[in-house]
Amino acid sequence: MEDGIDGIAVGRLLVATPLLDDPNFRRSVVLLMEHDSAEGTIGVILNRPTDVSVDQVLPPWAELASGPPVLFEGGPVALDSALALALMPGADEPLGWRALGGGFAAGRIGVVDLDMPPALVAADVLRFRVFAGYAGWGAGQLQAEIEEGAWYLVPGEPGDAFAADPERLWPDVLRRQGGELAFVSTFPDDPTLN
Repeated sequence: MEDGIDGIAVGRLLVATPLLDDPNFRRSVVLLMEHDSAEGTIGVILNRPTDVSVDQVLPPWAELASGPPVLFEGGPVALDSALALALMPGADEPLGWRALGGGFAAGRIGVVDLDMPPALVAADVLRFRVFAGYAGWGAGQLQAEIEEGAWYLVPGEPGDAFAADPERLWPDVLRRQGGELAFVSTFPDDPTLN
């Protein structure tokens, strides 16, 4: 996962700062999936589970879904479309799966083609999650938001995309950064109630 000139790169995480009050991104953790400084950036929010089970929207894929086995809201763009991420072992790239970047000791994260039969990847899938929609930024937009203090840009880990308790992902990712960000992880959800 090479860093871009601006530090934004596929596989990194955007973590909303407490100052970001946009309801679409408040306390969100976004996995960056595509970045081109001339074209823009695409990511998926990792910590917004819905009440809709994967079985309700994509029954053939439900058996592979990692807990919680629900559809996640990936972002405010194209909520009527779905994309899936899977963690795969080793360096092979099975048919119907495209790696997002470099690997980790625990495997590699990639995008799954939901139009293919699940059996083509089922034997290799370590973790699997389905998202409705995605987040997108035009050229230079995300860099400007980072400079304004809306986002922290931090390294990602393979388990982030498949956290068993997605509600804890925001403070957990901040805490593991150490220093000031570990302190920010304790920031109350509603400071007026403090």
